[in-house]
Amino acid sequence: MTRVKRGNVARKRRKKILKLAKGFRGSHSRLFRTANQQVMKALRNAYRDRRKRKGDFRRLWITRINAAARMHGLSYSKLICKLKEANIELNRKMLAQLAILEPETFAKVIEVAISAK
Repeated sequence: MTRVKRGNVARKRRKKILKLAKGFRGSHSRLFRTANQQVMKALRNAYRDRRKRKGDFRRLWITRINAAARMHGLSYSKLICKLKEANIELNRKMLAQLAILEPETFAKVIEVAISAK
């Protein structure tokens, strides 16, 4: 049987993993086996958390809207109900930005939502 030389392929694979593990502490960035485990774990966490980030931001926006709405005497759920009744289609991200950056505009939006029937 002919000889198969694989030194190049194996070295490239290991170097790729060690490059991904750069910045990890101790042997997690130096030894291939532990680095490989940590890289796989890091990639798994990154994949999961990219999806989780969307919910985290939504939760943050809702908290901000709730705080701003309560300053005007409404709870978050009542505000959203009034906005739906008034056919005001602003998403939570925009409402949260209005609440923080443009409080006067946010107050006007609440005013319009309450007055509409």
